[in-house]
Amino acid sequence: MKYRELSDLYRRLENTTLKTLKTKFVADFLKRVLDEELLEIVPYLILGKVFPDWDERELGVGEKLLIKAVSKATGIPEKEIENSIKDTGDLGESVALALKKKRQKSFFSQPLTIKRVYKTFVKISEASGEGSQDRKLKYLANLFMDAEAEEGKYLARTVLGTMRTGVAEGILRDAIAEAFKVKAELVERAYMLTSDFGYVAKVSKLEGNEGLSKVQIQIGKPIRPMLAQLAANVKEALIEMGGEAAFEIKYDGARVQIHKDGDTVVVYSRRLENVTRSIPEMVEAIKSHIKAEKAIVEGELVAVGDGGRPRPFQYVLRRFRRKYNIEEMIEKIPLELNLFDALYVDGEGLIDVQFRERRARLEEIVEESGKVKLAQQLVTKNPEDAEEFYKRALELGHEGLMAKRLDSVYEPGNRGKKWLKIKPTMENLDLVIVGAEWGEGRRAHVLGSFLVAAYDPEQGRFVPVGKVGSGFTDEDLVEFTKMLKPLIVKEEGKYVEIEPKVVVEVTYQEIQKSPKYESGFALRFPRYLALREDKGPEEADTLERIAQLYEFQERFRAKR
Repeated sequence: MKYRELSDLYRRLENTTLKTLKTKFVADFLKRVLDEELLEIVPYLILGKVFPDWDERELGVGEKLLIKAVSKATGIPEKEIENSIKDTGDLGESVALALKKKRQKSFFSQPLTIKRVYKTFVKISEASGEGSQDRKLKYLANLFMDAEAEEGKYLARTVLGTMRTGVAEGILRDAIAEAFKVKAELVERAYMLTSDFGYVAKVSKLEGNEGLSKVQIQIGKPIRPMLAQLAANVKEALIEMGGEAAFEIKYDGARVQIHKDGDTVVVYSRRLENVTRSIPEMVEAIKSHIKAEKAIVEGELVAVGDGGRPRPFQYVLRRFRRKYNIEEMIEKIPLELNLFDALYVDGEGLIDVQFRERRARLEEIVEESGKVKLAQQLVTKNPEDAEEFYKRALELGHEGLMAKRLDSVYEPGNRGKKWLKIKPTMENLDLVIVGAEWGEGRRAHVLGSFLVAAYDPEQGRFVPVGKVGSGFTDEDLVEFTKMLKPLIVKEEGKYVEIEPKVVVEVTYQEIQKSPKYESGFALRFPRYLALREDKGPEEADTLERIAQLYEFQERFRAKR
């Protein structure tokens, strides 16, 4: 299948804002993919990715190397391409212009195929060690040498992860269902269990609804995590749980999902990114202290400070980001794993098993140590005992408690009331940056305030709920500017529109009803707390969530 067909799809997707049309375009394209191997590759390319988020392979190509490759392929000086980017505001468009003005032709040029493009990307991801940058440059230049202008535009955007066609997981799910005449809810279920759209598309095409309904958990493919809602207090949580609950400490750490297969251990972050290499000491501890041969378990990685007290979760994220001098970080930021759920043990999937039984299986397979522990738990009907446990958790420096229904099954990707969070303050919000303004004076060269938004499922897009300008250091603003500049979609005066990719944690004084934003809500005195690199935009808080918090806030006020 020619790459030109895929670039035609990108163009059509880019030229419409209608979700129904985007779904139809993707579905029509998937119908034409007859090669089974290609069908496993194409869904991620449509999303503007090469590999699933949980695949540890990455291209490792920055803008400078890409410009160098285009220059090599076209004979146009790098400086000329860089100047073009300043004019167009988009590297992809500038690559297309460079290819139109190509000053050198290859006698052996041949049309690009999707398989060739993908296999070249795999080679780029595998290039390492001495001379790896030169090899990456050669691979990329060969692609651009054979690319037409429009193909080059989308190749560049894929390499840099800036596709901007407006296709997210929901559209891809519906398109798979439409293309292969299967139920969207079965596509969703299979994806929640495997996090692999390529696999799900292949099963949909070859086995239909029957095959999708039989999809099971697979070691090495992370499961979408079950999520929790907020409870006002311990008493309300007990009522919601039916009078008895398992209360667990809510650790201020990073949630992880661990897949163990013999001596092979893979650790995924909450965002389902492979973070195994960054925490080698924990991998060794897991091998020793999880006694099952094969297991999928969940827990919270906590950074431990003086006296064993927890440090903020950002310390764990610093561990996840570190690729070099890891031994030094092991000393600086020691970690502790608190396990709270078992999803699979030695051939048996447990997500349809009640929580009380999953916890029992977890206790059977975990041998506790200084580094690997079971999450502290209290099962009770007594609100006074639960309140005492809650106070103890806060005294130890943790966030609060989780309350879990003893008879609840595990629902991947669902934020229901079977798990509840109990915290002493109003819930902070995880929101997506959709716009920004350039600063003034000494901050004129950086973005100084940010428009943040929640996802509205009814409209299928992010809607603003406030503008955040406080809580940032000068260093933060420099980093955010570097991060967001490639995501700028449109610029009008000082304001820039940002592709919704970056999630930030925001605190605020209260939620107000407001006509100022189309969401109908506005955050009063919002303040930046942290960059949530562990979350993708699909995990950010929704408009429904903000409405729930508003009602919770008003109920709380009425009781005072």
